Amino acid sequence: MNSTPQFIIFVGAALLMAVTPGPNMIYLISRSICQGRAAGVMSWFGVVLGFTTHMLCASIGLTALFMAVPLGYEILKFAGAIYLLWLAWQAVRPGARSPFEAKNLAPERPRKLFMMGLLTSILNPKVAIFYLSVLPQFISPEAGSVLAQSLVLGITQVCIGSSVNLVVTLSAAAIAGWFAKNHLWLAIQRYVMGLVLGVLAVKLLTQQRSAA
Repeated sequence: MNSTPQFIIFVGAALLMAVTPGPNMIYLISRSICQGRAAGVMSWFGVVLGFTTHMLCASIGLTALFMAVPLGYEILKFAGAIYLLWLAWQAVRPGARSPFEAKNLAPERPRKLFMMGLLTSILNPKVAIFYLSVLPQFISPEAGSVLAQSLVLGITQVCIGSSVNLVVTLSAAAIAGWFAKNHLWLAIQRYVMGLVLGVLAVKLLTQQRSAA
């Protein structure tokens, strides 16, 4: 397995991605504000299952990739960096909306809330890019089983992402209300998000794959 410093760096990268607003966070905030915390939590359960689905698929797929194409992770790395740069531009471009500006959503039943949360998470490109481009940079075939490394890192991301999204879900009204009264911070939040995504993209492009 990789060293403790590398694992800490991975935790930091996972946390940065988790706190960067994306489709999951936008949906959970909007759902919690429009239908209450209970609906938000039910949607959150679906999002967590989506995280788990991404994690399992990526772990199995990365194992096959590293065995079949040892340099395949380079392709994923560049594709992921380009997507992160696109997300950064979407955050800072003129006319962009902050994810903390909630959307109006019609009330839904618990089962549909769960399914909508699941689909939002599974179809979330930010999560997919993290697993297919960021996570592989912390895997070293020389350090042991690729599958085991993928699962450990993936479970770590699921825990971090789920925790951040749960906090956002439970405090959605307060967060949105605060930003509504402080419009300047909505703009600042967008630029900070764009900066974080841009830095992560550059880091991804320049980072060498970890050795054992």
